Amino acid sequence: MKRSLYYTLLNCLMTGVILAVSVAATVVQAQAINFARWTNSELVLNNGIVQRTINLPSSGGHFLTTEYKPVAGDFKYFQKTNPDFQFEINDNVYSGSSDWKLVTVQKITDTKQGNGAAVTLQSKDGKVELTLNFLLYPNLPVIRKSLTLKNLTNEPVRLESVDVEKFVVTNYNATTFSWIFHDYGRRRSIGPYDGNFQDALLTVHNSDWLQGIVIGNEAAGVVKHTSIFWDEPTILCGLTHKNGRFPFRKYIAKDESFTTPQVFTMVYNNHKDPDEILNTAVPEFVRKHMGIRLSELEKKPTFVYNTWVPFRKNINEKLVMELAKAAADAGMKEFIIDDGWADNYGDWIIDTKKFPNGLKPVFDYIKALGMKPGMWVSVGSASPDSKVYKAHPDWFVLDENQQPANLHEDDLNMRTACFGTEWRGYIKDILLKLALDYGLEYLKLDFTVVTSTYRFGNKVTGCYATHHRGHKDHNESLSTNYEEVWKLFDELHAAKPNLFIDCTFETMGGLQLVDYAMLKHAEGDWLSNFYGPPDANVDLRVRNMAWWRSPAIPATALVIGNPEMQDAGWEMHIKSLAGALPIMLGDPRKLAAPDLKKYRAYADWLQSMENKHQIMTYRQDLAGFGEPMEGMWDGFQRINTETKKGGIIGVFKHGAIETKRMITIQHLDPVKQYQVKSIDGKVVIALTGQALQTSGFPVTLTGMYDGELFEISSN
Repeated sequence: MKRSLYYTLLNCLMTGVILAVSVAATVVQAQAINFARWTNSELVLNNGIVQRTINLPSSGGHFLTTEYKPVAGDFKYFQKTNPDFQFEINDNVYSGSSDWKLVTVQKITDTKQGNGAAVTLQSKDGKVELTLNFLLYPNLPVIRKSLTLKNLTNEPVRLESVDVEKFVVTNYNATTFSWIFHDYGRRRSIGPYDGNFQDALLTVHNSDWLQGIVIGNEAAGVVKHTSIFWDEPTILCGLTHKNGRFPFRKYIAKDESFTTPQVFTMVYNNHKDPDEILNTAVPEFVRKHMGIRLSELEKKPTFVYNTWVPFRKNINEKLVMELAKAAADAGMKEFIIDDGWADNYGDWIIDTKKFPNGLKPVFDYIKALGMKPGMWVSVGSASPDSKVYKAHPDWFVLDENQQPANLHEDDLNMRTACFGTEWRGYIKDILLKLALDYGLEYLKLDFTVVTSTYRFGNKVTGCYATHHRGHKDHNESLSTNYEEVWKLFDELHAAKPNLFIDCTFETMGGLQLVDYAMLKHAEGDWLSNFYGPPDANVDLRVRNMAWWRSPAIPATALVIGNPEMQDAGWEMHIKSLAGALPIMLGDPRKLAAPDLKKYRAYADWLQSMENKHQIMTYRQDLAGFGEPMEGMWDGFQRINTETKKGGIIGVFKHGAIETKRMITIQHLDPVKQYQVKSIDGKVVIALTGQALQTSGFPVTLTGMYDGELFEISSN
């Protein structure tokens, strides 16, 4: 009875007071809500949606999660005693089941409405001070967590095998009958699963219970690790273990601290389909509370041109200006000069044979045409004959034999820089000069910095140098080099806040890899280099890639190449790309005037949809349609779930027999009246939000490979 009364009172107390907060001399009114309550023996985290109860070791003992569930209804996944976390220091294992002494509990907040508690513990052996940071957010079933470890010994210590979250699941039913949705919550398996660098997000779902848990990992690239029922009946989320392929390691000096990346979890019940959470709570949290760069960007790109295909490095002033004029005529909003403008990698000096007047006149011309200019740079590479490499060979990666290395590919005509050296400051100055002096609005930053997408095994990765300030050994370099790249991006944004940084999958270190760590420091990720005949399969691959990564990853972060502007059937390129970040390559000079006019109509429509509905901030699955594949229909919707005034949808038929399908639309205001319009503005049908969700409207596509875009707009 006492426990039940306590929770009743707790929920009643969650109202809060009005605080005046001064931010940059502007007073902002915000409601302070306490999502954490505690006594000497118990911490309760509760935002009215989700509740987590933790046993505190007030006078010594264990730190255990004893309950974690939605506030309403039951939840069957977790045991009553969960070790909560686990890590190793100098091969000694510490977890919530170890002996700890409670030091303090304090309220914490973040700048994105996060509210919770930080619990500081001291290990029984007196060697470690541990702070566990918990944050909850309004109206979402999210608990976000990180660990801060302080070294209390007199010597540096080695931190490894960090599980920020560790939950023990119930016997038999949880491990036997749960689906595991991995690879951004899209690929389904059953049984033990040991995740990899593609697992920024997973969902564990029991169809019998109608319950599950979403696990999001905000660690970077190849050092993220999430496992489900792998070596034991547990869910682990944090950093790679010391026996992993890309092991995490961090040396912590005396009296110094290290804070892990955050992870987030969402528990839910009464859901038949885990994609309901993937399309609602997950993108809302990422968009509003995670702190991603896209949410900070004042104006998002809507239609980008890039020179890479078919020109590769064969570019010059005359060609680029001709392409810029044609691209502007087609309505492109951003124009990116890819590789080939510099005389070598590393020095990044303009090739005056190709650009005799330098690049500034070229960029001025691009801007005069009404487009934002951008440029490609390899962020961590140098040619052996470059001035920077000759002057500072100590700034570059060494392999396990202490020899200079090219992590990107098996070719010693290039060297990879180590971000654990002064290289970061050097390349920052170059990039700032390009951005500030030339007025660049877009930087595509490329090539390997930690691991390669094209090398096999785990030996030619990271840096084996022992004299670099940023890492003591190879394992530590795997994580610290990512951290230094993120610092570089942050410094670029500090100087130019609206700069769009495209961090490619090659820089991320895995084929088509994108994750939350990157999203907090860069706006986009060049995901692919699709080559092949200009047929419908290109469009299928574009839509498949966008579906696979979203809505767990914001669609506008997905830069999918390389559809070409002059391809036959180019309209399907645009329609397919409208579900991600629209980007085209190719040769716009080959387009006839009528095609250029049609291009501009599409470009202007996309821009108007962004102005009207902010479509580049949203993307959801189209109800009743799954993964794009041959012989099927597929689709997407980009509905503004904040204003509920509308957005766009895309509907596609890819070799299906059926020529007609009923289309329903989610996340609209049920009582509001909406018009469905074709891209030429003609009204197809007018229905309420409720009718669009339950009854829908018919779409007929007669071609074997066909598709249409529609606007959904409230009257």
